Amino acid sequence: MTRSARPKTAPAPAPAAAAVAASEQFRAIAELRGDVAFIIDCGAGLPTYVSAAADSLLGYGMADFVDQFAGRAGDGALAALCGGLDARLRRFAAGDASRTTLVRRHAQRRKDGRVVPLEVISTILAGPDGQAQWLVGALRDVSEEHQRMEEQRRFASMLNHEFRTPLSTIDGAIQRLEVTGAHADEPTRLRYRKISGAVDQLIGMLDQYLSPDRLEQIGYEKRAAAASPRALLDEAAQLLRAAGRPVQLDVGALPDSLRGQPEGLRMALKVLVDNALQYSPVGSPVLLAGHPAEGGIALTVRDQGSGVPDDETDRIFGKNYRARNAAGNGSGLGLYLARAVVEQHGGSLGMRNCTPSGAEFRLWLPPQRSGGKYVASEVSNCDNSCNQQIRVGTEQK
Repeated sequence: MTRSARPKTAPAPAPAAAAVAASEQFRAIAELRGDVAFIIDCGAGLPTYVSAAADSLLGYGMADFVDQFAGRAGDGALAALCGGLDARLRRFAAGDASRTTLVRRHAQRRKDGRVVPLEVISTILAGPDGQAQWLVGALRDVSEEHQRMEEQRRFASMLNHEFRTPLSTIDGAIQRLEVTGAHADEPTRLRYRKISGAVDQLIGMLDQYLSPDRLEQIGYEKRAAAASPRALLDEAAQLLRAAGRPVQLDVGALPDSLRGQPEGLRMALKVLVDNALQYSPVGSPVLLAGHPAEGGIALTVRDQGSGVPDDETDRIFGKNYRARNAAGNGSGLGLYLARAVVEQHGGSLGMRNCTPSGAEFRLWLPPQRSGGKYVASEVSNCDNSCNQQIRVGTEQK
């Protein structure tokens, strides 16, 4: 803060006045309730008191505070504690009491270079003439609160992922039923639309309440029912490059789009990219490829890692299953959910070990179809009982 217009010393108050001032200062400190208390002379712009706890919290003592506020220290790490004080004092002098007491939070750099999140509470105390005389404040270490908030954010992100993935699977399945069930009767098609609407509603709630990036956004836009294979590969390449990995792209004549749920397919491909990052040497390239195959398209992710034991190449897609050479922590759900999403799109997901090293995961998706077979069940169950009742009524007539 600027102190060029301020004297570096303030007139010494009379003993009685000093006692009253000290009483007011420490009463204010007690009310502010912090880990470290400080008092700054607004006229001189210098601290007159900093509690000893500052040394353990920040690594700075009283002398460090004085040197930094006087401009004798080069790093100025403590300047943020009273950031904007000059503007506050001008407002106070003009009769604006809106910033008399402020609560701010910022990341404070300690003397040893580490960073601690602080809450800074400060209030201006006026002298007998009504002018600002002291800035009394308290610092509170909010590391635990910050950690709890970060844990809540991670928890919300985990819930978002765990709920969104099966919902994407359901959404992909119902879209496929709608495509292949072109000859289904109206009650069946209505049921499909209700399921699709319910999935949209649930995913909308995830976006509104659990997405860290969209907590303050309201509403939800209908997701596209088509996915671009090339865009999926480009997004996978961006993930790898962001992780510092070289990427080799081998892309053939891919269609502009395929009917499918982009969020689910994006998640499935991300699982394969994450596996490549986790189980291959740092700095080794990852090959992403996309080509027409077997009437549809195949997207592959190939790494340079140690591969998967030969007797486990299909078992790794099982629920909660992890290969015996798996490293680090994991739930064993990623590949299981990825395969489920792909299969609900009518595709397949498999892997093979490569020579001389590495694993290749292959995601195959079927071609675009305009029609399909009749899928309405002739057997009564909880989902088609109304359809069965319609048939029975027709037969009775």
